[in-house]
Amino acid sequence: MSLTVITYDGAVGRWQPDARGRLAQAALQLYRERGFDQTTVADIARCAGLTERTFFRYFADKREVLFWGAAALQERIVGTVASAPAEVAPLEAVARGLEAGAALLEERRDHARQRQTVIAANAELRERELIKLATLASAVADALRQRGLGEPAASLTAEVGLAAFRVAFERWLDERTTLPLARVIRASLDELQAAITGTRGQRTT
Repeated sequence: MSLTVITYDGAVGRWQPDARGRLAQAALQLYRERGFDQTTVADIARCAGLTERTFFRYFADKREVLFWGAAALQERIVGTVASAPAEVAPLEAVARGLEAGAALLEERRDHARQRQTVIAANAELRERELIKLATLASAVADALRQRGLGEPAASLTAEVGLAAFRVAFERWLDERTTLPLARVIRASLDELQAAITGTRGQRTT
């Protein structure tokens, strides 16, 4: 159901009714229009029709507007890896975790593309993105260790899985890719497996 378009000082419309959603959408628009460095917290709050105090109730700083969903994504992926049946191979457990995480991102594809454009244009944000991915890889490795996988296998499996996820995510953001993210992730892992075993992999378009 569409909401009535609301504007504040010429700001964005059709946002979610919750304050966090309004702030996130306002920030993303301003980052794209003005640039991340040129946008202040005051600008974001004003655009969303809220106060700076409200902004800091939801976000530690203006960078976190772009990363606040990382905790939920990590929880979904790690939880799925940890709960996979004992007979499931480690890399398959990671694959299932990544596919579960993909479901959280699938309905926000356009938002993800806009977000990635902002991150790609700023070195500080690119570094932040890498830190988030490293944190996720560490958490996945910990889940694998809890499943009984030793080292260095746990860390290697987690790092390989997250590398495949990163490649798949970039392919999924490409407008030429029409497949859902979960299938692109699976195809990327299949190609990795094919490269390791020397068999022919599948390509995703």
